[in-house]
Amino acid sequence: MIEALKQKLGDEVEKLRIELNVTLPAEISRAVEMGDLRENSEYKAALERQRLVQARLGQLTMRLSKLSQIDITQIPTDRIGLGSKITVHDQDSNEKETYHLIFGDSVEFDEGQVTMSSPIGRVMLNKQKGDLVVLKLPARTRKLLIVEIITIHQAKPDELL
Repeated sequence: MIEALKQKLGDEVEKLRIELNVTLPAEISRAVEMGDLRENSEYKAALERQRLVQARLGQLTMRLSKLSQIDITQIPTDRIGLGSKITVHDQDSNEKETYHLIFGDSVEFDEGQVTMSSPIGRVMLNKQKGDLVVLKLPARTRKLLIVEIITIHQAKPDELL
């Protein structure tokens, strides 16, 4: 999973670098040729996009650096850890929910993804199948029974992305 995530982020970095170093300079140059930059919306839009691309590149570079520091052998194989997909049974509502434990610095979250630093992520970390987890939230307390765990080691590469 980590290698697939690195590849995905690396692909995005490459696209953004091309945009930053090829596409945007061409757009800025074209806008400058039109003259009077104070009222040139194309110029302002290209500069704004350039700032956004630079910021996103910074985020991705930092995230790739953190990913490179992860030692997958330190992630538990029999308990909930980074990359685990967890199915729980809510004892009060009698409903099943699935969560996917991800990094805390993620910019975009898919449905069901929770960070390891979130309240639910912290309470589930290192738990096993069959454990009853008590999640104390400001509005209420939830009791969740862990019914299934797929760890990063058990999952197929595309299963946990």
